[in-house]
Amino acid sequence: MQQVGKIPFIVIRHRKENRKKCSLRGLEGRSDILFFEYPACVDLLPNLEQTILLDIDAEPLSSNDSGPFILLDGTWRYASIMKKQIPHLKVCKRRKIPDIWRTAYPRKQSEWVDPEQGLATVEAIYAASFITNTPMEGILDYYYWKEDFLEKN
Repeated sequence: MQQVGKIPFIVIRHRKENRKKCSLRGLEGRSDILFFEYPACVDLLPNLEQTILLDIDAEPLSSNDSGPFILLDGTWRYASIMKKQIPHLKVCKRRKIPDIWRTAYPRKQSEWVDPEQGLATVEAIYAASFITNTPMEGILDYYYWKEDFLEKN
């Protein structure tokens, strides 16, 4: 297994996440993102003590923070379940993408109060890398709503 400290982003993707609609399509082969599938990954995760979980219920991420960063990829409901059921996440520092960032992903869920506030996973990776000056060239190359997202932000 690769060392977590050398990989800027870790994505834990819920097994029921619709891969056809996933904002991360085309990024699975990148060496700077480590993918795990929930729930199979629970016993396979490395020590996450030095990582930051990007979490909507945390204080804002700043340029003083540095990764590796963990993102939970799934619907709001699935992400909430993963957050509770993955014991490794309890040791992570938590940060959120500042509220000024807006999504371009067309949401159909009614589980979230402000659908523009929560970002698609690829948008969150881009925002976190931008805020912390972590090089992630080409991260939006496969993202269908890239132009809209960049225009909004």
